[in-house]
Amino acid sequence: MFWNQIKTVILLGGLSGLLFLCGYWIGGHTGLIFAFAFSLLMNFAAYFYSDKLVLKMYKAVPLDQEKYGYVYDMVSELSHNANIPMPKLWYIPTPMANAFATGRNPQHASVAVTQGILDTLKDYELRGVLAHELSHVKNRDILIATIAATIAMTIAYLADILRWSFIFGGGSRDRDRGSGIGVILVALLMPIAATMIQLAISRSREYLADESGAKISDDPLALASALEKLHFNVKNKNIKPTSNAQTSTASLFIVHPFSGNGIINLFSTHPPMKKRVERLRRMVR
Repeated sequence: MFWNQIKTVILLGGLSGLLFLCGYWIGGHTGLIFAFAFSLLMNFAAYFYSDKLVLKMYKAVPLDQEKYGYVYDMVSELSHNANIPMPKLWYIPTPMANAFATGRNPQHASVAVTQGILDTLKDYELRGVLAHELSHVKNRDILIATIAATIAMTIAYLADILRWSFIFGGGSRDRDRGSGIGVILVALLMPIAATMIQLAISRSREYLADESGAKISDDPLALASALEKLHFNVKNKNIKPTSNAQTSTASLFIVHPFSGNGIINLFSTHPPMKKRVERLRRMVR
């Protein structure tokens, strides 16, 4: 767990370094300050409104407490184990078996479950999934993921500015910034590097939530069993994203919600399922 925390700090530092470098290439020290200010502004908006946007995107409604009282009982017990306030529970009317947590901190957290996951998992497996999501809340992973996504998005935006300013003859010419080909390469490679670091952060936090979630529920095998079923559900239904917004929020879910093979998996926001399951089973051994 400690290594995953350290790795997240290192990766966030690398992502921030790319952001400042991109700003510096555009406008020197002025560009660096602009990049920092723009990143702060976007993070502020994401911090306060990202949870509302994602719940609305997936047409979530409050989970019916009378019909799903057992889910409320599970979350209440697990929240007590995790020593965090009980989050709001939401329902998403889709056959996709999945769940996610959102919210800027434990006091403003929400956990959403789909109809598919309620139909697919047994009670003890659902309990393992809910423990995983509460771990994201406890570890403040949503905030970390939001910051990482915002910085990566800002880098992509600044790289576009850098590329077009060079093409149309803009940018500072009073300092040596390398050849034109070098500028174009930097503008193209920086967003890719930022995306790869963002994905590494997401994978690291998933491992951490698996481990701490298993401890909260005191049942690593329940989560392992649930992950295998959910992974099979996604592959079996061959679910595809319907918008860029859904692609950008894929990291929120407990398993990657969209099917894909080959090179697509290199850009997955989640670690390989086999590794996640094996880690959980090692906790028991």
